[in-house]
Amino acid sequence: MQLSTHTTPSGFLLPSIHSAHPFFTEQPNTATQCTFDEHWTRLILSYARYRHLFILRVEDAEVAGGDWDEILRNERINRRILPNYLASLISKLVSRNLAFYEPPKQTRSVVVLWRLPEEWADVLHSWATATGQLNSILTFYEITDPPVPSPLSGIPVSLLRRAITILTRSGRAQVIGVADGEGVRLLASGK
Repeated sequence: MQLSTHTTPSGFLLPSIHSAHPFFTEQPNTATQCTFDEHWTRLILSYARYRHLFILRVEDAEVAGGDWDEILRNERINRRILPNYLASLISKLVSRNLAFYEPPKQTRSVVVLWRLPEEWADVLHSWATATGQLNSILTFYEITDPPVPSPLSGIPVSLLRRAITILTRSGRAQVIGVADGEGVRLLASGK
């Protein structure tokens, strides 16, 4: 089969390397493996951004029809990434600060950082500004599951906390205790 790009049912354009049989297995040649790792990293991050996905699990390599199926499998060439290889890629994403283990103290599930926490902090502050919610106390639930979908819809609380921490350090947010957990007050500018 000739290597070619392919558009998935969701509309995501897969790179031509996704049509290569060896792409789905770990390679004995270090240089080849480094190249594949770089391609997988770009593919995972761009697909996560495209589909607005946050959580990647080793088990996703085994689940047909899952959120990540379009990139972890290629039915056209009868290939799929094996769980051990995906675990290795996940470890590399974490070592490059492009993901973090969630929950902590395990190595099978990560939050994929298709935007860095600093970028999420800016998104959060811009969203609060655009929706007129500066100086209002918002629960984490109101941010992650707003009545009107936003760029923050579905963001994991652990990633939201990192973004809020960045805003707090710059004086653009205060963490507030509220009746049903934690909340945040987003401020117009640093103090």
